[in-house]
Amino acid sequence: MTTHLSTPPASPVVPPGSRRGIGVDELRLDGGFWGALQETNSAATLRHCLDWMEQLGWLDNFDRVAEGATGGERPGWQFSDSEVYKLLEAMAWEYGRTGDPATDALLGKVVDRVAAAQDADGYLNTCFGHAGQAGRYSDLSTGHELYVTGHLLQAAVARVRTVGAGDALVDVARRAADHVCREFGADGRGSDGRDGICGHPEIEVGLAELGRALGEPRYTEQARLFVERRGRGTLAPIALLGPAYFQDDVPVRDADVWRGHAVRALYLAAGAVDVAVDTHDDDLHAAVERQWTRSVERRTYLTGGMGSRHQDEGFGDDWELPPDRAYCETCAGVASVMVSWRLLLATGEARYADLIERTLYNVVATSPRADGSAFFYANPLQQREPGADVRPDAVNPRAEGGVRAPWFDVSCCPTNVARTLASWQAYAAFVEEAPGGSSDAGSSDAGSSDAGADDDGVVVSLAQYAAGDLRLAFGDGGELALRVTTEYPHDGRVRVEVTAVPARPVTLRLRVPHWADGATLTGADGSATAVAPGWTTTGGTGTGTGTGTGTGAALAVGDVLTLDLPVGPRLTWPDPRVDAVRGTVAVERGPLVLALESVDLPDGVLLDQVRLDPAVAPRALADGAVVRAGVVSLPGGGAGTPPFTPGRPGTGAPEALDLTLVPYHRWAERGPSTMRVFVPTARLEETR
Repeated sequence: MTTHLSTPPASPVVPPGSRRGIGVDELRLDGGFWGALQETNSAATLRHCLDWMEQLGWLDNFDRVAEGATGGERPGWQFSDSEVYKLLEAMAWEYGRTGDPATDALLGKVVDRVAAAQDADGYLNTCFGHAGQAGRYSDLSTGHELYVTGHLLQAAVARVRTVGAGDALVDVARRAADHVCREFGADGRGSDGRDGICGHPEIEVGLAELGRALGEPRYTEQARLFVERRGRGTLAPIALLGPAYFQDDVPVRDADVWRGHAVRALYLAAGAVDVAVDTHDDDLHAAVERQWTRSVERRTYLTGGMGSRHQDEGFGDDWELPPDRAYCETCAGVASVMVSWRLLLATGEARYADLIERTLYNVVATSPRADGSAFFYANPLQQREPGADVRPDAVNPRAEGGVRAPWFDVSCCPTNVARTLASWQAYAAFVEEAPGGSSDAGSSDAGSSDAGADDDGVVVSLAQYAAGDLRLAFGDGGELALRVTTEYPHDGRVRVEVTAVPARPVTLRLRVPHWADGATLTGADGSATAVAPGWTTTGGTGTGTGTGTGTGAALAVGDVLTLDLPVGPRLTWPDPRVDAVRGTVAVERGPLVLALESVDLPDGVLLDQVRLDPAVAPRALADGAVVRAGVVSLPGGGAGTPPFTPGRPGTGAPEALDLTLVPYHRWAERGPSTMRVFVPTARLEETR
């Protein structure tokens, strides 16, 4: 009898075809880096976000619409409803992960207030369309109405996947999606002749995934229409910002690189991948892959951060990556993970998992403070002045301050972090069944890789590493269970023990990160094999390397596989075309980018005086590293003297010393400081 995995998983992305990610309830974390962050998110961040929305009146906005009391000043930006929806999504994943009845009850109370504000025809927005407000869809460029609806739909997807379609939030979202299809429908002549798009992409992702969750092809078609309509120059311009800001300058399938507002570009790309996969549009899929490749090679920071300009929160030109002016919005990091995960499921290529890992550790994990109650909005790679203190009871109007703030005037990042951490398991692994065993056997994946199961087998790929128990249930009652033991990323050993196997053959793939030259895999028979970056494939005793599937003896209960990754500190050099960091070097340790913080400098020494000696290899210290460096004197200048000096700056031999670097995700946890990731270099003579 042919078996198949139970479907659908409790996951944000479930494309058709044989390859799917795991559900949030299929991997139970056991402490460690991500387990600790997830528990803090559960215990502190969700409630923190809800309390701020209540305090600022963002939830009251729904009550006023329900009571017919709109008009006058409305609290929050025009898109504040979307923060409520992202929080609902986070709560839905949290309940799906834990089954906590208190979380479910709290979610239900918020949904009741949201549902009461929905109009009879399905329209739902607290900023437009009611007494004393601008008319519906009267400002597609900056009104964010469809953007807001997109986040509502994503919240409903989380609810469908965790409790089923018979849910109040799902009913609200279905009516809202039906309204969007009528207004902007397939004939291009909605009820008011609307054939427009939203200035901020997001509705595309929401429609596509809700269409999958509910089996409603109209939603997929509407998402396709929105993707195809973009790039025609139809949105009203914003002062000083051209159509590229909205990605409305070039059709999606014709673009070669991401440009404009980073979050918008990435949400659009995620929606385009969904559409491409669901409609088998290989050209559209290839376009997004092309954009990903160039953007990652030329417009992405070492941390995985995206967005180098503050004016438009957007991408710069190729190689325009200034560390001190990096914007690297936290939401752009979340959106980057969304795009790369969809491409990973569509192709199976390890490079997408590599970027996800880099971004999760160095952008998403960097944003929340250790207590889960304050956040970074922007994530620069250099801080020239210590950040100003923020009051714990105040809204921070600035996105960049060098100090994590409890809330922002535009607080899109806290809720985005919350929903990502609540669903982290969904990005940790994926499964590919044999075509005959998949419940979606008639579907195919755009851009499918050569990875795949044999005629009756299944391939399980571990894309991210965390300690915990993975259990995958099969339709015939069998299951695959793996116990992962690791202290990654602080230790490179990942031990995988097989505790249950189904009757069908299982192939296990482990990702070897692109930086992990010298990695080894020890099989169940105790033999160690060198493995190259990419996927290493194993059954019980057989191993293979590279990007192919490989085969091995069938996994058996009791098999233990051990992957050893070299996570010692290493120097990373910037591309010489990145002008802003020429002559500098960074230090990484495994997937972690490290940073030099002023609190780790001797008294009286400034970051500008430090020169790292690349001839001396960095050495590990706790979760960071120690580097050999020199302190140079800085040139003096008189009043009114320009900051340029003839000849060589500074005098005398530099004083040599050892300096400690810490993981970038922990910078500014010890108070306001200056910081830099890329450190200028100079060869120093040994003085001791």
